[in-house]
Amino acid sequence: MGYELRTERELSLDFLRVCEAAAIAAARTMGQGDRKYSDQVAVEAMREVMDTVPMRGRIVIGEGERDEAPMLYIGEEVGGRSASEEVRASFPEVDIAVDPLEGTNLCALGANNAIAVLAAAERGGLLNAPDIYMDKIVVGPSCRGSVNIEAPVKENLKNIARRLGRDIEDLTVITLERSRHKKLIDDVRAAGARIRLISDGDLSAGISAAVAGTNIHALMGIGGAPEGVITAAAMKCLNGEIQAKLVFDPERLGVDRDKVPAQEEVLARLREMGITDPDKVYDTNDLAPGKKIIFAATGVTDGALLRGVRFFGSGKRTHSLVMTTDSHHIRFVDTVHVEGGPDAVIRF
Repeated sequence: MGYELRTERELSLDFLRVCEAAAIAAARTMGQGDRKYSDQVAVEAMREVMDTVPMRGRIVIGEGERDEAPMLYIGEEVGGRSASEEVRASFPEVDIAVDPLEGTNLCALGANNAIAVLAAAERGGLLNAPDIYMDKIVVGPSCRGSVNIEAPVKENLKNIARRLGRDIEDLTVITLERSRHKKLIDDVRAAGARIRLISDGDLSAGISAAVAGTNIHALMGIGGAPEGVITAAAMKCLNGEIQAKLVFDPERLGVDRDKVPAQEEVLARLREMGITDPDKVYDTNDLAPGKKIIFAATGVTDGALLRGVRFFGSGKRTHSLVMTTDSHHIRFVDTVHVEGGPDAVIRF
C-alpha cells in the first residue's frame, strides 16, 4: 500500500484514535489540581495507542528536548510494534509532533481549552524546533501575506483590519497573560483593538485565530517553539499563516538571567539542531515544510473550537478536529465510545 493512500485513508483516522485516547485519559483527571499527573496519563495513553499505528514513526516534537522523558521523547521510534521487521519495513516513515495535553494547568483546574494534539508529516516535514521560547504572529487565510512579525503592532493591526474590511476597533487579538507581554498588550490597546488574555494554550488559540467565526483575528506574543511547529502544521491545513522568531533574551522574556539557559548554551543547542541563524524569521513553510501533513486534536475541556470529553454510564463522547493537506479535508468528528455490552444506553 502506498504512502499517499495510507496517509489519507488510514493514518488520519489512526491519529484521531491516538488523540482521543490521550484526551479521555486526561479528562478523567480534570479538576483534580495535579497538572503533572494529568500530563502523565495523557502521555501514557497517547503512546500506547500510537504504537498500534502501522507506521515507522519518529518523534520530532515531544516531551522535551532536554528532559529525560520515559516516552514520546524527541527521537523516539514509535508505531508498528506488533508487526514483524519485514512487515514494518513496508510502513511509511512519518515525523510526528505531539502535545499529549496542551494546557496542563487548564485541565488540572477544569478550565476551558485543554486539548490533546498531534501533527504528522513525511520524513523531514516538520522542523525539529528547540525547546525554547518563540515570538509568534498567527492570522487566518484572509490576512495571509499582510503581516510582518518585525513590524510595529499598530501597522500589523492596520493591515489585518484592511484585509478584513473592518476598523481596528473591531479586531480582537489573543495573547498569553504574561509579564513579558506588557508592552504588546499596551500597544494593542493603544491601537484601539480589543484583547483577550489567556492563562495557557497558545496553540489552540492560534488555531482559533485562523478560523472564521471565533471572533479572534490574530494571535500575538511569545510562547513555546515546539507549539509553534504544531501551529504551523495546522496553518498549512487551514491556509492560515504563522511567522515566528526564536527568543532567548532574558529581557524580552521578562525573567532573571539565572532562570533561563545561558545564551551560549542555547546557541550551541541550536547549532546541534542545524539552526545556524538564531535571528531567522520563520514562516509557515519553514516550520512545517511537509507536503503531506495530518493534524489531529481532541478536546479535553470545552473550548472555542472543540467540546471536552463527556462521560456517561455506558461510555464517553469526544469531539475532535482532523485535517490533512493532501485532501484539504477539515473534519469535525463527534464520537460516542460505547461500553457495557449490548444493553448499553447510548446518549447523544
